[in-house]
Amino acid sequence: MKVNGNAIKPGYIIEHNGGLWRAVRTEHTQPGKGGAYLQVELKNIRDGSKLNERFRAAEAVERVQLELRPFQYLYGDDDNLTFMNTENYEQIEIKRELAGEQSVFLQDGMMVEIAVYEDEPLSVQMPQKVILEVAETEPVMKGQTAANSYKPAILANGVRVSVPPFVGTGDKVVVNTETFEYMERA
Repeated sequence: MKVNGNAIKPGYIIEHNGGLWRAVRTEHTQPGKGGAYLQVELKNIRDGSKLNERFRAAEAVERVQLELRPFQYLYGDDDNLTFMNTENYEQIEIKRELAGEQSVFLQDGMMVEIAVYEDEPLSVQMPQKVILEVAETEPVMKGQTAANSYKPAILANGVRVSVPPFVGTGDKVVVNTETFEYMERA
């Protein structure tokens, strides 16, 4: 699907210079002389390299639509993650980098969406919230109020978060997978 060069927004996936790029940041610029243009910071989906490009309104850019497919997480090792398509039970193995730092939240049987372009997996989209058990935290101290005081905690998957004082070891908590922050008690 073709879009005007000045219609690119952050998050768009475009085909440019023979590669797939995600628009990270955009900025409209109107120089004193000449026509206006859109300055776009692009990140290559496959190798992670970055590029800054200028697009004018008259330029047409190919916007790529990625297909989101549901997959179930099975297991992983240091380098790879294995997922199963729940419709045809086909298993795929992808590099851990595609899931990013959020891969620490993967749990056996968890449903995720994998963005696919021409049968090539490009990224893993995790659920926004996960429930995890607190493996270690400081004990509750009497007289301590919940007024914006947080204490460190280590979750069952090894991630460190700050939790309110009333959360203890063994409690289950809801954590935001994008910000790595405590949301609520489960």
